[in-house]
Amino acid sequence: MTHRLLVSAAGLALPAGGGFTGRSAAVLSGVPDIAGPEDPVEAVLPGGQRWNAGVRVRTLLPGQHLVRHGPCRSLPRADTAVDLIRFGDRDEAVVLLDRPVQAGLAPRDDVRAAAALLPRCRGSARARWVAAVADGLAASPQETRLRLLLCRAGMPPVAQHVVRDAEGFVARVDLAYPELRVAIEDDGLWHAERQTLLDDAAASTGSTPRGGWSST
Repeated sequence: MTHRLLVSAAGLALPAGGGFTGRSAAVLSGVPDIAGPEDPVEAVLPGGQRWNAGVRVRTLLPGQHLVRHGPCRSLPRADTAVDLIRFGDRDEAVVLLDRPVQAGLAPRDDVRAAAALLPRCRGSARARWVAAVADGLAASPQETRLRLLLCRAGMPPVAQHVVRDAEGFVARVDLAYPELRVAIEDDGLWHAERQTLLDDAAASTGSTPRGGWSST
């Protein structure tokens, strides 16, 4: 059972003129691991239509249109990304937006343009704020959350900073303060084993770390 399967099933009974939005549309666009079978299917219908089928239904906004993804239709990728960030917690909306932007499925500038064109509606101001804050550089949701935490503390870092020295490439680090020569790596629980940490270091640097940087 996958979210993609649920979307396909809902598509069999979708009213004429309807399509998918939000996480469901993101799944159709190929964004990995953004929705599971426990997440509700999100559909979008033309104004005036109703559908009570156990799915989350929204109304097409003025100027929005649907495009085809195989047998299903959904909002275009930029509009899908905007719908992802119109609702819920702001920080988690930034986490959600970083996913399709980082995957190259929704260019950040396109999302910002789509958010700017939103009519006054529920979540329009939130969408514009999130689109301005997201950078699409984080390799994991936790990196996004850490960057937002540091920004809120008045210490905005540089994301995915490349460290170089006279010999060339040293490493790419999650977050950095280049002027202080400080790098920050955000590692999950699977990094707890010493050998895993060493393997990660070798994978990110390709050699023994050098250059006089401090890492935390």
